Amino acid sequence: MPSPRYLPVFAALNAVTALTFGTFAAHGIDDAQARDWIMTGVMFQLPHVAAVFALLAWRSSRVAQTGAWMVSAGSFIFAMDLNLLAMGAPRWVAALAPAGGTLMLFGWLWIAVIAWAGDSLARFDD
Repeated sequence: MPSPRYLPVFAALNAVTALTFGTFAAHGIDDAQARDWIMTGVMFQLPHVAAVFALLAWRSSRVAQTGAWMVSAGSFIFAMDLNLLAMGAPRWVAALAPAGGTLMLFGWLWIAVIAWAGDSLARFDD
């Protein structure tokens, strides 16, 4: 398992990425479609960053961190896919967005399982 520091660092850099692209979209992009792609990514990315920090405060176990990693990585992949499209990447790049969305969904489902299971999954934290 990666160091416990890596997840909050990744989440914070995820926030920086969202804020950077969101500001760029608001002030530096004239193309409406490109701006919409970026803002859609930001709308998914920023709340998931906050959620990852809330998950870390809720439960710092390895099983909870696994779900938080899925949520964080999924939101990053989803948003960066839209950012790349907005910056002129070929349209086939759009095929990566569902992978990010699916990863976010699996992360939240994993968190739901952990919440339902309570302490019965504690044996997996060793």
